[in-house]
Amino acid sequence: MATWTWFHRFGSPPWVYGFAARWAPWFGGAAVLSMLIALYGGLILAPPDYQQKDAFRIVYIHAPVATMSMAVYSTMAVAAAVGLIWRMKVAHAAAAACAPIGAWFTVATLATGMLWGKPMWGAYWVWDPRLTSELVLLFLYFGYMGLRAGIEDPQKADKASAVLAIVGAVNIPIIKYSVNWWNSLHQPATRLIGEADMDWSMVWPLLLMLAAFFLYFGWVMLIRLRAELLRRERNASWVREVVA
Repeated sequence: MATWTWFHRFGSPPWVYGFAARWAPWFGGAAVLSMLIALYGGLILAPPDYQQKDAFRIVYIHAPVATMSMAVYSTMAVAAAVGLIWRMKVAHAAAAACAPIGAWFTVATLATGMLWGKPMWGAYWVWDPRLTSELVLLFLYFGYMGLRAGIEDPQKADKASAVLAIVGAVNIPIIKYSVNWWNSLHQPATRLIGEADMDWSMVWPLLLMLAAFFLYFGWVMLIRLRAELLRRERNASWVREVVA
């Protein structure tokens, strides 16, 4: 019973607005601190790779943003499904808040991948399965945002974009396992825990940077969610009280 009470609280726009206002600064502060420590560890303390030398250091940005591009889309798809099944406006608002953040993570993934690919492969872009499926992910983000913007009725926009987000989620396992399923130029997944493929001095900044980007996502998403709720609920009495 308590679990359902907690769940239904997230269906209340004023409660979620207050929740986001309280927690966003904490996420932001933790994200900035973690990112600075991770950058120092990855760019200064970690030794050069024996094959890639200092060029490997782009991994401290590329790998976390690549993970986030998929994680944010998964979050968006789950939020869209919750909104579609339980008709929760807040869930649709959360999905809408996720989309631009995920798109920027995907752009950063492609950009850093191209910068890494030039010295490693001799070209900025190749039609590798991992790169191609990541590009498809960017188009899915753009499609989601474009569909929402192209439909004037908010309820119809929520439903149509939710269906697209859910269907598009099939691309996430394709991205993740593309290096195993097809003959790929992209290196396979690196083991970071247990029998790690990297020395611990290289691993801990990478894990910390990943945590930093998760915190950053939480920070920006909560800020965007507040704005989205205000836009959607602009005629509600609680919004007038907040503005006043």
